[in-house]
Formats: sequence, structure tokens, C-alpha cells
Amino acid sequence: MKVLGIETSCDETGVAIYDTTQGLLGHTLHSQVDLHAAYGGVVPELASRDHIRLLPALVRQTLESARCSLAELDAVAYTAGPGLAGALLVGAGYAESLGLALRVPALPIHHLEGHLLSPLLSRDPPEFPFVALLVSGGHTQLMEVTGVGAYRLLGETLDDAAGEAFDKTAKLMGLGYPGGPQLAALAAAGRVGRFALPRPMMRAAGLDFSFSGLKTAVLNVVSAPGWDAADAADLAADFQEAVVDVLCAKAMRALELCGLSRLVVAGGVGANLRLRVRLDASARRKGRQVYYPEPELCTDNGAMIAFAGALRFAAGERPHAAPAVRVRPRWPLAELQRP
Repeated sequence: MKVLGIETSCDETGVAIYDTTQGLLGHTLHSQVDLHAAYGGVVPELASRDHIRLLPALVRQTLESARCSLAELDAVAYTAGPGLAGALLVGAGYAESLGLALRVPALPIHHLEGHLLSPLLSRDPPEFPFVALLVSGGHTQLMEVTGVGAYRLLGETLDDAAGEAFDKTAKLMGLGYPGGPQLAALAAAGRVGRFALPRPMMRAAGLDFSFSGLKTAVLNVVSAPGWDAADAADLAADFQEAVVDVLCAKAMRALELCGLSRLVVAGGVGANLRLRVRLDASARRKGRQVYYPEPELCTDNGAMIAFAGALRFAAGERPHAAPAVRVRPRWPLAELQRP
């Protein structure tokens, strides 16, 4: 069975085709970084218009690269939430219309479920059950995963997500957009230990996160008299180390509390090299294993949506009888139902 996946939740237009027997046949991704750079952040109206402009061409390009025709598609999967309402509506409207024209089902998919399941596309996929650490610009959560649609929320951020904290801190330090990758690159040239930054909630009971206080601590440093921009690399390194310390400590604690040995890391921040090094080291010491998506599948992409759609369709899920364009800009993952 061949599933076309469409991702338009924010500022990346992703299209992919997944075959349940042959695997990922092809995927295409367009980033809007250059479009939004002048504004220092995502402009929702511009994001929606860019999705409208590019989506039909990307679908054609993906079909050609996968050597697949529209007539061969068995289903269409699309991101229905969470995300920017206008951007989601572009993908949902296109997918539902295409499904109706082809007389194939169009399945709405949860964006975070796509991220959570994306490591299963890797060359060394994990088996259920596992703990998932979802770290992105909009979400930081720990979930216990026992199967497709079987997710239990263990902890989440009470304010800024990890990726959001990276972006905001980069802006405080005068770095360009997108800030997170630039801050991580600057940190690679820095020395850890120059600045005493907090590790919010690292030793607190429970598995929730908080990163706004860490961001404020950086603001206090760069606003203080005598701040020297020549120390920016060291400050970036200390900020990154503080975030990584918290994520590692909470992830290892979640594995212990759930009695599990497998940790899955997904979301854009999961591509951070320092986080991967530290998680791998912590897991080895405790006899556990960490799984990641392939690097090109860490960001938002159509492959994870096509794959999640294929799993749900194979498990028996079908859309409502009457096609409808419905999106959920706010959609807690814990509310998702089993197929």
C-alpha cells in the first residue's frame, strides 16, 4: 500500500510517499527560512501563502522521484494539528480534495505522533515499548509509548520548549534567524564552565521541564555592565550544556520510572549533536539504548506523516464517511486515540 504524506504545520512544506512493502519511496522538503529571516520569526500569513504556492509542485516532484502515479496511491495522510491554523488548512484542504478526486481515504495525522514514530523509519528501528523525548521549537515532552496511538504523558514543559529557548536565547545574543542552529554552532567553539547558569527543575520531583528561567539568566549576563561579546561562544556553550543536562537527567529518570530500556528522541532539537553525545553516554552507563530519526527526518517532514498514516491505516483506522476539512491548531498528544 502506498501513502502520500503532506506536512504543512508551520514553515516547512513536506511531501513523501511511503510504501508498506518497499519503505520510503521518496520525500521532498522545502524550508521557508529565507522567507521569514527578515522578520526574525515565522509570519503565519506568509507561511500559508508559501504552502499554497509550493504544495502542488512538490507533490508532482515527489511522485516523479518515487516513480509513482496518482492512480497508484492507496491513501493520503496529512498533518491536522497541532500547528498554525492557516498553514494546517492548506495541507488539509489539498489532501482531502485529492483523496476525494482519487476516491482514496484521507487520514488526519497528529504532527507529534509523526515525530514520535519517525525513528521507526531508521535503519535500526526500536521496538515497542519505549520512552519518547519529543524536543522541538514548540514542544518538550516525555511520553511512555506502548504502541501506535498508545501514549501516556509523563512530563512536559511548563513554559518555553527547549527549541524555543534556544531560539529566544540566540536572539538575546544577537544571532540571526533561525537562532537555535546558530547558537549550537557557536557553542561548539565555546568553553563550558565560564558562566554559572541554572538547571531549572532538574532535581525537582516529577518529569516536567522549565526553560524560561534559563533564558532570563542569559539575559542578565548579556545585560550586565562589562559584558564582552567576545565571550559569546562560552555563554552559548554553557546555555546548551544547561539544556542538555536537564533533558538527559529527565529522560534517564523517565526510563527508570517506567522500567524501560529504550529511549526514542524526536523533533528538531533531536538533531543537536551535543544532546546526542550526552544521551548516548548516559544510556551506555545505565545499560540502555537511544534511538534517533535519520538526520534529514528530525525537522518537520512529509515522510513521518506518510509513515504514521500507513501504520494507522494498516491498523484499521478509516476517516469519517463524509470528507471534511478540519484542523486542530491545539491538539494534545495524550488525547490521540488508538487506531
